[in-house]
Amino acid sequence: MRPSGRALDEMRTIEIETGVTRHAEGSCMIRCGDTHVLCTASVEDRVPPFLRNTGLGWVTAEYGMLPRATHTRMRREAKNGQSGRTQEIQRLIGRSLRAGVDRVALGERQISVDCDVIQADGGTRCASITGGWVALKLAVNKLMAAGEIKSDPLTHPVAAISCGIYAGQAVLDLDYPEDSEAGVDGNFVMLGGDRLVEVQMSAEGSTFNRNQMNQLMDLAEKGGAELMAAQLKAVG
Repeated sequence: MRPSGRALDEMRTIEIETGVTRHAEGSCMIRCGDTHVLCTASVEDRVPPFLRNTGLGWVTAEYGMLPRATHTRMRREAKNGQSGRTQEIQRLIGRSLRAGVDRVALGERQISVDCDVIQADGGTRCASITGGWVALKLAVNKLMAAGEIKSDPLTHPVAAISCGIYAGQAVLDLDYPEDSEAGVDGNFVMLGGDRLVEVQMSAEGSTFNRNQMNQLMDLAEKGGAELMAAQLKAVG
């Protein structure tokens, strides 16, 4: 029995609200159960120095958690510098989103996706990738409507979901009580429904076999399909 009472293959409720900030070219608030992340996409007519005069665009990401996003208050990273965890997560978000971008079609510009965790209950990096793609897509739609790019550079949606072994059973979309106790935890980043961008799996206090890994992959495909349906609905 899962702490939330959900079925083993049941996702948390997914809500994606778009246009939540006034100034960003693309924005959304994604709510995966009690995990809430604000995602914004900002367009700049410049690229990093290593891409100048190449004709290629760039997508990058930053990630952060508000001090009281968790059960106890955290110190702001602006005062102490970014933790290794934060750096690892924002690099994951950036390379995941870039996997679904035709950088030639994007042109020589940069889109920065900011993911700010308002409330955390497990799966914040997965929610950031999923919501980050929605914000990115809305920014690209604005560029296309203005005639600044001719073809859509976002070839497929990118979404991410967590799966794990909890109480000896494979479960989909871990919340914090499950994530903190899971013997095996995995994050699956998917592109367009049938392709993988990245899989992060590790065992802690347990091990897993090939059959269990296949079970988690099956759950991830189910969850990814549901997330991508929500993404496409959100962006119209």
